Amino acid sequence: MATILVADDHRQIASILEEYLKKEGHTAVIAADGEEALALFAQTNPDAVLLDVMMPRLDGFAVCREIRKTSTVPVIMITARGEDFEKIMGLDIGADDYIVKPFSPGEVMARVRAVLRRMGHVQPEPRQVFVHGNLTIRLDDYEAQVGGRDVALTKKELEILWTLATHPNKVFSRDNLLESLWGYDYFGDTRTVDSHIKRLRAKLEAAGSDGWEIRTIWGVGYKFEVKPHEKPDRA
Repeated sequence: MATILVADDHRQIASILEEYLKKEGHTAVIAADGEEALALFAQTNPDAVLLDVMMPRLDGFAVCREIRKTSTVPVIMITARGEDFEKIMGLDIGADDYIVKPFSPGEVMARVRAVLRRMGHVQPEPRQVFVHGNLTIRLDDYEAQVGGRDVALTKKELEILWTLATHPNKVFSRDNLLESLWGYDYFGDTRTVDSHIKRLRAKLEAAGSDGWEIRTIWGVGYKFEVKPHEKPDRA
């Protein structure tokens, strides 16, 4: 749908963003430093830019200033430092959004969709709703209901539930969940996943399940298990 320039000298992060952008139907162009980013910007005329602040040769602030001399293309800046003055500087020189590491790749994709919508590049997406038995998840609203009653979940708990439930009976390792929902730059360990699952499961069990459960696969991870011959619905 769109061409996105990803400028980040951390190859692993750039590869993750490239993978997620491709899943969204976009073309990703990767730059490893500021000078390469400006060269590729001139060559490819991207629809949006994901721009790391700390890069060799030219930093993200310098790249953003150069881009703003000739273009109003959306720029989302990414940094490992969350100081207010850096955010203010980035926004003052023309960045459209600012993301602090560690980040969830899904959050970055949501920010990309938002800036592209504002530029008229993409149509509004259909609402993401999952229904199975007495469980309803509305991802856009970050709401979950069991038996028609709201279940108070944190943002991360709901993202875990959505990831598991929309892939019924698929086993996710703790590393899978940590990578996809917390991102590669997260400095915690897999016990973070376990603690979130424990709280999530307690809330769901208290609300009452019907034909489904989050099951532990010992030594591997977790899955959203449904009864045989029942198929969840995803709108």
